[in-house]
Amino acid sequence: MKWSVSKFWTILIVLLLLVLWEVFTHFAQVLNPVIFPQPAEVARAFWEKRTELLAGLWSSMQLLLPAVFLALAFGIGGGLFFGLNGKLREVFMPLFHALSPIPPTMYIPYAIVLLPTFQTASIFLIFIGAFWPIFLGTIQGVVLIDRRYWDNAAALELRGVPLIWKVILPASMPFILNGTGIALVFAFIVLTIAEMFGAREGMGYFIQHYSDFSDYKTVIAGIFFNCAVILSIMLGFDRLKKRLLFWMQEERA
Repeated sequence: MKWSVSKFWTILIVLLLLVLWEVFTHFAQVLNPVIFPQPAEVARAFWEKRTELLAGLWSSMQLLLPAVFLALAFGIGGGLFFGLNGKLREVFMPLFHALSPIPPTMYIPYAIVLLPTFQTASIFLIFIGAFWPIFLGTIQGVVLIDRRYWDNAAALELRGVPLIWKVILPASMPFILNGTGIALVFAFIVLTIAEMFGAREGMGYFIQHYSDFSDYKTVIAGIFFNCAVILSIMLGFDRLKKRLLFWMQEERA
């Protein structure tokens, strides 16, 4: 019931914003029609550029997916390693806290010089942006595992891979998934920035390209398409998160 009510209000707010947009651009005409085109013009631009938008989406996913998968692999693996090694964690955590806030865009000059292609450099930058939330979230999840889980694992004589797979990963999963959600947001931000300045295709390039020609109806169409893609991925991630954390919902019930 709560989900239905929240969905209703979300749709209502979106419709209200569209109505206001139409009123201010078409009827009242208080906004510059070049910078703020009418909804119908944006919809027409979206339809005319649909093939280009889909091609840009495919190009963007070729950068985003490898970077996120690498961030998951190294972030979870490294987080487990440092989370389970208290002495190493105490030594390296100040370094991690110093490096993690640095924006990935600061590494652009080195990525361009040291890496062979723009695609490799972009994947590296997106990886950096996505890695830290997953890595630090995993460490926090391992450190904060309830002592009862460790006692139960010791009673069952679980060690090595079975201990990690059956106890540590499930217990730290809420923190890992929270970090992954933040990582996805950072990944999209870095992806868009990278494509705006060095790509010849992609969702970010699409917006930057038509912005250079002051084709704002197409720019807005590209922004809406970006929003739709990001929203779809985040909603899918939320559903996956609920499935993986079903045991937490059962405990609360």
